[in-house]
Order: sequence, then C-alpha cells, then structure tokens
Amino acid sequence: MATQLTEVEFAGHTVEVLKGGYYDRYRSDPNLDEVAEDPAVGNVDWFRRIPKVQVDSRVGRIWAPNFYYRASIIQANMLAPFDRLAAMLPAPLKPLRAIPGYGIAALTFFSYTVCDNDPYDEVSVAVVVPKPGKQGLVSGLLPELELLNALRTRKFYAHVLALPVNTEIARVRGVEGYQLPKWCTDISVNISDTVHAEIAGTTGKPDLILQAPLPEFTDVPSQSRMVTNTMVHLVDGHWNQTSVQSNTLSFAQRSFPRDVTLTRHGGPLSDLLNGLGATQILSLEITKDAQLVLNLPRSLKAFG
Repeated sequence: MATQLTEVEFAGHTVEVLKGGYYDRYRSDPNLDEVAEDPAVGNVDWFRRIPKVQVDSRVGRIWAPNFYYRASIIQANMLAPFDRLAAMLPAPLKPLRAIPGYGIAALTFFSYTVCDNDPYDEVSVAVVVPKPGKQGLVSGLLPELELLNALRTRKFYAHVLALPVNTEIARVRGVEGYQLPKWCTDISVNISDTVHAEIAGTTGKPDLILQAPLPEFTDVPSQSRMVTNTMVHLVDGHWNQTSVQSNTLSFAQRSFPRDVTLTRHGGPLSDLLNGLGATQILSLEITKDAQLVLNLPRSLKAFG
C-alpha cells in the first residue's frame, strides 16, 4: 500500500509528512505514554527525564528538544591534513590536531527509524574542533591531550560542512531552525548481514558508498554509555553551539580498520572529502541502536 502523506506548515513552508505519523499527530510534543506503546520504539525512560518545553526560536514558538527514539549510526573518523581542514573553517575555528600535521574529518551516516520528525536518514561531513574555551579556542590542554580527553569523556565538538537528508521536513527544520547546510537527496543506511551506507549526488547517481563486514556488537544498559556531540556553527551571524546527546545501547568500535571500503563516485560529498584530503580511516564506530536528543542552538560566548 502506498504511503499516505499530508501537508503541514513549518516556518512559512508547506511540506509533506507521513499522514498519521509522529509529526502529523504530535507536532514535536509527543505523549510518551502513547510512544511507549509503539513496538518499534522500545524503552522511553530516558526521555521522561528530559521534559519538553515550548521556547522561542528563529522560526517562532516550538517544542524542544527533539527526540529520536531509535537510531543507528555509522561513523568513519578520517585523518586529513591540518592545513586543508583549517582552510574550510570560518575564523576563528581551527581543527583539533590528532597527530602532528593532521586533524580529523568525520563522515557519519545516520538512520532515524522512529523520531519526532518521522523516519529519515542523514549524512554529515564535519571537522573536529577543540572545545571552545574562555580564551578563544584554547581550553587549556595540548591538542593531543584534548583529543584523548574527548575520547575519555565522550564529548566532542565539530563544525559541520555538509548535512544532507532524505525528507523535506528534516531539510526545512535544519535549514530554518538551525541554519545547517542541508539539502535533500537519496540516502540508505543498512546494518544487517553487513554494514552498507550510501548517498546519491545531485544527479541521482551514487556519490559515496561505505561498506564493511558486520562487527561484533556490545550491548550496554540504557544511560550507561552517554555521548555528547556539539556542533559549533553560525546562526544569523552569531556563534552558537548545538548539542546532541546520545544514549548508546549497542555499539562496536574498530581502530585503523583495513576491511572498510569507501567508494567515491563523484558528487558533493566525494568532492568535499577529496578537497579535505581525507584518506585514511582512523576509526570506525558503528552504533546499532541508540536514542538521541537534539537541543536548540545556544549562544556561544567563548568567541566574544
């Protein structure tokens, strides 16, 4: 049976969403008791600890934060020349140094199976940066020590260069609400017998394809492995930070993997990775099951 759609208004745009889907029913203010009855969701106890509030934003009054009840993530952290990464960052941002002369470009595929915006997939290319500190970009640690500290605390900062999605509601919310570099294209993420993720270019032909053998996953109790990724970006000409909290439930990590194939067919993301000089995969992180909370941008004082 064909998927039924309905039109909704968001930030002055008319977009189509799933008829009877989460956005159509709840407009980002879900009844968690009803959500818990959805067999595709699982446990929602973590979300009960994070009450939604109606707040002012650049698109008017909205409910925040945004909940992602079930998600999977494939992230390839790639070494790239420091100078090339720095050239792609707006001042005063600089890359976080991983080893002398090199920083990290992160290529990440997301699949949001159940969320407030209805199901969608997303791909990010981002440059890992130091935690903004009281003195510009310096947080008081040597770069390599800061990277180790970020790995230890699982708190990372990055500037996103590209963030394509595959639904219009996700594109409009990202562009209008967060001023993030989003556009719509075909994306698929699959973690089953193998790991396979791909994104199409502007012509519909493949752009990037990532393939890897299925690793052995570690399952952990809810809220025992929390990760915070913070985007550092400009909103209406002012620096902001937008944090994403992740409640990891099942994951695998591999360092310097030799059996990962990343094929670049030519397209926006292929060209971007080539321009960054991102070649060697430093680590591959595959999250089979996670819950996420996306917060609204907050003013960043560190650069002022």
